[in-house]
Amino acid sequence: MSCKNLIYETDDRIGIIKINRPEVRNVLNWETWMELEDVLKRLHSEPNIRVGIITGVGDEAFIAGADLRMLKDRTPQDAVNASKKANEILLFMESMEEPMIAAINGWALGGGCEIALACDIRIASEKAQIGQTEVRVGIMPGYGGNVRLMRLIGPGRAKEMIFTGKIVNAEEAQRIGLVNRVVPHQKLMEEAIALARQIAQGPASIHLAKQSMFHASQLSLREALMKDSEIYGEVYKTKDFKEGVTAFLEKRKPVFRNE
Repeated sequence: MSCKNLIYETDDRIGIIKINRPEVRNVLNWETWMELEDVLKRLHSEPNIRVGIITGVGDEAFIAGADLRMLKDRTPQDAVNASKKANEILLFMESMEEPMIAAINGWALGGGCEIALACDIRIASEKAQIGQTEVRVGIMPGYGGNVRLMRLIGPGRAKEMIFTGKIVNAEEAQRIGLVNRVVPHQKLMEEAIALARQIAQGPASIHLAKQSMFHASQLSLREALMKDSEIYGEVYKTKDFKEGVTAFLEKRKPVFRNE
């Protein structure tokens, strides 16, 4: 599969998606969204891929928002349709079993912030600048930012960011829980790949844990606990469970095969 606006690479059991529009700070046009959907489905369908990373090409931007030329002539119904489709794509990424890591290498604004929010883990370069800046051009977050940002950092901080279009730097993003960690810019991909490799080497239960946590975000406490118990039972059907317990009892390092 050939993409005009994305690069998709694999590194052992890691799928790496790179937004490749550095000449416009990797802003998202609709063609890029459709390519992202295709690549995510490809990553999910490849049985040897266990973890994904998404980042931007170049030193300046992760994804600096939407291509405003795309928005200029949108009708209200066009906006509804686009929002529903983008939400569908990001919900797929959020719910698929492979953990996704956002390696935020620069500006992550608007839709770029929304893509990062839909990832499981966010690692930021010290150069990262992150924000839901849609109010600056007279709109609001349309691809899940109003929902996910509030759930991640709390309603007070999220409302301040969204109502003012505030952009936070990497240090503040880590302080408020928007990113997991901040690393030197030149080591960003090295750190992201190292984390992805650690996860990829783990047991099948990691994918089941992601499923459980996704359900927990959608259900009431009682329903989430019931679902968690069901998925916990699925772990005991895996070969990796047997290998992990046996290796511990035999005082050796387990060899997990995602089975």
